[in-house]
Amino acid sequence: MRIQHHFKYMAGVIADTLHSLKQRLGREDFGILGQIRKTVLQLSAPPQLVQELKNEMKSARMPWPGDEGEQRWEQAWIAIKKVWASKWNERAYFSTRKVKLDHDGLCMAVLVQEIINADYAFVIHTTNPSSEDSTEIYAEVVKGLGETLVGAYPGSALSFVCKKMDLDSPKVLGYSSKPIGLFIKRSIIFLSDSNGEDLEGYAGAGLYDSVPMDEEEKVVLDYSTDSLIVDSKFRHSILSNIAKAGHAIEELYGSPQDIEGVVKDGKIFVVQTRPQM
Repeated sequence: MRIQHHFKYMAGVIADTLHSLKQRLGREDFGILGQIRKTVLQLSAPPQLVQELKNEMKSARMPWPGDEGEQRWEQAWIAIKKVWASKWNERAYFSTRKVKLDHDGLCMAVLVQEIINADYAFVIHTTNPSSEDSTEIYAEVVKGLGETLVGAYPGSALSFVCKKMDLDSPKVLGYSSKPIGLFIKRSIIFLSDSNGEDLEGYAGAGLYDSVPMDEEEKVVLDYSTDSLIVDSKFRHSILSNIAKAGHAIEELYGSPQDIEGVVKDGKIFVVQTRPQM
C-alpha cells in the first residue's frame, strides 16, 4: 500500500519553516539539508492518516503496529517520516542537481510492506546485463534479507544464469562469499517511491531511504550447513524456480524486468519488479 497525499498536507503545516530553509538551500547553503530532515521528523501524525493507514493495513492482512501499543505505532511513524525526510539527503539532492532534475518537483510516497523473514533473497535480470543476451536470465541469491545483496556489504552473492528455453537447467557461475546475513522477526518496512526514480537516462533507485520498524540481526554465516550450497537437489529446485518466476513476470509485462524477491520455506515470493534499465 502507498502513502502519499498526506505528506503534502503535513508539509503545509510546516510550510513556513520549510520555505525559509529551502531559501537558504537555494543560496547553496547545503549544510541546511540536515536541518530540513530534522524539521520533517518533527511532524505529528494527523488522526485521519492514522485511521486510514490502520484500515488499509488491516484490509491487506498486515499487522497493525498500534495493536502492540503506542510505542510500536511511534516506531512506525518515525520510520515513515524518515522515508519522507530522505528526499533531502545529500546523495539524492546532489544527484538530482547533477542531472538538472527539479528537486522541488520531486514527490515522495511511502510503500508499506510486510517483511518476510526470508531464508534467501534474490535479484533477477531477465536479460543478462553482462552479455545483453535476451535469451538468458541472470540472477543473484544471498542468505537472509536482500539488503546484503543490494547494499554495500562485502562479499559476492551466489550467481547463476538460465536459458529461457530450458528453465530446468540453471548454471551456477559463482558461490556466495558474503560473510554476514541479515535476519529479522515478522515486521514492517516502509519503502521510498518517488517520481525521481526509473526515469529515462536516470535510474535514481537507491537514493532514498527504506526504513524497517525493527533492527535486523546480523548473523555470521556458516555455508557448511547451508542447503543451497551442500544440497544439489535443493539448489537446483530453488534456482530453477527463481528463473521460472522471472520468466513468467517478463512474459506478463512484455519487457525485460529487474525483479526482487525472497525464498521462505522453499516458496518463492516476489517483492517487486520494474523495467530493466
